[in-house]
Amino acid sequence: CTIRRVLPGVSASGMGLRLSQKFVFLLFLSGLVTLCFGALFFLPDSVRLKRIFLSKTESQPVTVGSENDVREHLKKGAKDPEHLRGITSAKGETSTKLKALSRKPSVTNEAKTDKKDAGGEALEDMMLSSSKTESASKDEKVTSSSNQGANTDTSFDYNKFKKCLLKPPLGIEHGKPSDPQTLQRREKVKEMMKFAWDNYKSFAWGKNELRPLTRNGHIGNMFGGLRGASIVDSLDTLYIMGLMDEYNDAKEWVETSLDLNSNGEASLFEVNIRYVGGLLSAYYLTGEEMFKRKVMVLGEKLLPAFNTPTGIPRGVINLGSGTSWSWGWASAGSSILAEFGTLHLEFVHLSELSNNGIYTEKVMNIRKLLNKIEKPHGLYPNFLSPVSGNWVQHHVSIGGLGDSFYEYLIKSYLMSDKTDEEAKKMYYSALEAIEANLVQKSPGGLTYMAEWRGGILDHKMGHLACFSGGMVVIGADDGAPEKRQHYLDLAAEITHTCHESYTTKLGPEAFRFDGGAEATATRLSDRYYILRPEVIESYMYMWRLTHDPKYREWGWEAVEALEQHCRVEAGFSGIRDVYAQTVSHDNMQQSFFLSETLKYLYLLFSDDDLLPLEDWVFNTEAHPLPVVRKSCLQG
Repeated sequence: CTIRRVLPGVSASGMGLRLSQKFVFLLFLSGLVTLCFGALFFLPDSVRLKRIFLSKTESQPVTVGSENDVREHLKKGAKDPEHLRGITSAKGETSTKLKALSRKPSVTNEAKTDKKDAGGEALEDMMLSSSKTESASKDEKVTSSSNQGANTDTSFDYNKFKKCLLKPPLGIEHGKPSDPQTLQRREKVKEMMKFAWDNYKSFAWGKNELRPLTRNGHIGNMFGGLRGASIVDSLDTLYIMGLMDEYNDAKEWVETSLDLNSNGEASLFEVNIRYVGGLLSAYYLTGEEMFKRKVMVLGEKLLPAFNTPTGIPRGVINLGSGTSWSWGWASAGSSILAEFGTLHLEFVHLSELSNNGIYTEKVMNIRKLLNKIEKPHGLYPNFLSPVSGNWVQHHVSIGGLGDSFYEYLIKSYLMSDKTDEEAKKMYYSALEAIEANLVQKSPGGLTYMAEWRGGILDHKMGHLACFSGGMVVIGADDGAPEKRQHYLDLAAEITHTCHESYTTKLGPEAFRFDGGAEATATRLSDRYYILRPEVIESYMYMWRLTHDPKYREWGWEAVEALEQHCRVEAGFSGIRDVYAQTVSHDNMQQSFFLSETLKYLYLLFSDDDLLPLEDWVFNTEAHPLPVVRKSCLQG
């Protein structure tokens, strides 16, 4: 017989009844706990709760660019919290600015990062090399399984696409100017590119940027573990300059070493404009299928950021887990106008190449929401809740946090072969509101774009806002005919103002028009220059559309200033104070210097048939994307 061991004084049947009661109670309790935790995870804005309960190895993001980071950065001389692309974290790493959060990698706290980089490079390189051999095969697997359930016919006809272009992309003679002086200046810009590239290759190959003073690489935390930002950003610049050995080295690295299977926290904005934009333009210029495969894998990794109640994407995404969240410093968990508004060009091309409309659907949903909600005085504030779809703050800027949203409206219209009437209407309506509320004239006669804070004007203009001269001029022909000359004049006036800010060496990060100031940085924290392209960008567009020789002269002034003040022994570096007699360098050669600043200078000194504007639209990182001629491509 079976012997059961029971407690003294307790019968077997009584013991069984008590155990069954405990079991039911525990079952009920575990069910309740499961229900509660499950509810937390399925709440509309539960990402912060997930961060509490999930381990770091799964999908616990570390907040990048938190409010404490911003405060620390402000103490050390950065600008307002909106100047993100480049806020230094407590660890000394560069966080995102946007183009709005645009391009402001830190000019402070470099010493800490240098020590960190020097100490960790050997281990880092070992870890990277072990993953390189697996990268290509993993990418292929992701490509084959991507977008399941959708139309995945990816047979984009590249030869047909080329026939739909009105002119050869590189012109008849690679845009070689007939004027000897202009040709000499173009060759100088090409030499600058080769110098910047060679030093990056020597001292920072595979890292994101070069630190030219300490001759090492910088990775930062903007790209979620992705590497080689300077390589991907430089592909099209090298190609159009005819630096083919350098281009082939870059192409080989992308093919063998660009590992898209990272598991880190990335800026959706930065990854899109630099990596997606860079790979797209490299494919369209060269026809190399490898670039298309890579960009389709990366594009799919960005889609989970749109999984919000409104479809407005959050600013930060873990490329491995798909978890996304808003920047810690953003008011009330907001998404930023210039982030979610600077996706349209690239995402339309992702749909073109994949024959999958999901990418276009995502960005058209953003536009649909923006059209629906009320806009104060017709203006678009910089902060929007991805949960409620409402504005969070009434702060409006054509510089940091807002800039490239407006740029992408007019460029979406141009890239659609002037068929996207909705984008056209939104752009000209926004421009009308900007003129009515933000465009100001200084006592000295300079036209500038102020910032708007709930109806109160802040009479400053950021370097980032200097792109707007080029934006206004490329849209001058497509507005109301009676306003064409007005837009040409407005573009010229803005560009002139930005040139005036460059009167001492190079231009500061922001300049003011109050207290007697005329296009001058009155705060020490505004005086730095980090190799930004926006002023030169407007010079290039103004030259292309007016052929006024002063724009080439102004561009050459910028070349001479870059050579004198930013060129060091091992590359180019930003400077901390454009007004200081003794130059202090920030030890950073930004990837956008190679992608934008030098490309725009090269185009400025080239004939107009090099990347003609009839066929190409530049994304906000200066990556050329072709005009989509649907009738031709589908014919």
